[in-house]
Amino acid sequence: MCTSIVEIVPVEGMAKRGDDWFSLTQAVVAYDHARHAPLADVVTLDFINASLDVGARAGVELTLETAKALHAALGRAIAEAEFEEAEVRGKGAPASLVRAA
Repeated sequence: MCTSIVEIVPVEGMAKRGDDWFSLTQAVVAYDHARHAPLADVVTLDFINASLDVGARAGVELTLETAKALHAALGRAIAEAEFEEAEVRGKGAPASLVRAA
């Protein structure tokens, strides 16, 4: 049974196909049957450029547990990057980003 769980967001970035890089326009995040991984249901991440040919995509299929670990790692990396950006720009980090000593 299909889950119909799909989220589509606009993105800015790059992906690699073979030896060539292409710009991205959107990401599709879904939870459904695996298409390629030897797994049951998976979280799929598709990074695409809708204005290019159908091959302009980078797809990933992850177990739910792996997707949760990736989500946590992204959260940590984003928090660190926000702290770094605040320090580099000389604005000082907002209180919500200051690490306890």
